[in-house]
Amino acid sequence: MKKNNSLAESPDGLVYTARLPLSSATLNWLADLIRGHLKKIGSRWRALPAGKIAGIVLAVLRCDQRPGDLAGGNGIHRTTVTRWVREVVGLLATRAPRLDRALKKIARKGGGVVLLDGSLIRTRRRTGMANRKNYSGKHKCHGLLVIALTDDKGRLIWVSAARPGRTSEITACRHGKLTAHLRAAGLGAIADLGFVGLDDSGPDADPAVITGYKAARNRPLTRGQKLSNKALAAVRAPVEHGFAHLKNWRVLGKVRTDPKWATTLVRALLVLTNREVAR
Repeated sequence: MKKNNSLAESPDGLVYTARLPLSSATLNWLADLIRGHLKKIGSRWRALPAGKIAGIVLAVLRCDQRPGDLAGGNGIHRTTVTRWVREVVGLLATRAPRLDRALKKIARKGGGVVLLDGSLIRTRRRTGMANRKNYSGKHKCHGLLVIALTDDKGRLIWVSAARPGRTSEITACRHGKLTAHLRAAGLGAIADLGFVGLDDSGPDADPAVITGYKAARNRPLTRGQKLSNKALAAVRAPVEHGFAHLKNWRVLGKVRTDPKWATTLVRALLVLTNREVAR
């Protein structure tokens, strides 16, 4: 009897289809953006049409699919998928709103306050002295700190540059001169106790950042201060929803790429998040 030792599948592996939990409007908008970019740079040919490229990029960002897996299923090389992802992410990041313009837009609509918060984006642990600054003692892991602003309904309007995980939230805000931009737009920000001390204006000036009361070892909170903290917590709850929408993009589960590229990635995801939420 002749033995058959051939593989059950092809050398390239099996191919399967999966559902992408995004709207077709987002896919079509991104495809049109890619077509416009290709026309602008005069690119006459790509291995796949713009709609297919948009689907591949969204699969990488939303589901954290490996470029090598998507490349094998579409008959292209892994480096091609990586190049497409970086190209599209760069296009999206240029459409992210600037801080001053985002605040002026809120002011024109009649808004009086924005919601302020920070979040840690986990990164892959790397060896060497250069990675020590990314370790967050608060979260006990390596990551990058991102500051975000939302409106009173929790819609993201701006995200900061990604900074090392050991950076405090107050330091990150001062790097971006957040309080100065808030005063220039005539807005206030509601934040949690992690931002106590950010607004160091005089006692006669209107506060640009509103926080609750922090208890001390020898100075417990009064009943009125506790009620004030509870009211502020209820008002700033929507900012958590904004971060939840942003972190639905699973590529942010643990950033495996260069941390310097994380700022571009987060701002690109901000644009896509607003497209999905506003549809």
